[in-house]
Amino acid sequence: MTARPRVLFICTANAARSQMAEGYLKAKYGDRFEVFSAGFQPAGQVSPRAIQAMKEIGIDISGHQPKSIDTFNGVPLDLAVTLCDNARAVCPVVPSAKKTIHHGFPDPHLTPSADTEIIEGYRSVRDAICTWLDETFSKGLPL
Repeated sequence: MTARPRVLFICTANAARSQMAEGYLKAKYGDRFEVFSAGFQPAGQVSPRAIQAMKEIGIDISGHQPKSIDTFNGVPLDLAVTLCDNARAVCPVVPSAKKTIHHGFPDPHLTPSADTEIIEGYRSVRDAICTWLDETFSKGLPL
């Protein structure tokens, strides 16, 4: 049996977008990919709204913890994906990854207004991430 390709999703805090991407890819394509996420300035916890948004589609990321990109120093990766412009600017190439790509999504935490509209922002970003992951990874590793 050959090893599954390793994919790392990167965002600044590793609290929402990268956690949602990790959770979705693991849930949907975990038999084909080994999936991780990390951040340059990891938050203390995964966003409760990201957890809620993922739970609404049947994916539990409540056990996830934000991790530092340093955790993956020297870990061989097949693909690193930056999901926010800040991560792309800080690390346009991940040295231990065969390839680094960028696909930015808005920060759902920055959704203005009331709580009900903020969770809608998380749902919108979640749906965009899931759609992109399906389009990009359903046929294999995008190399």
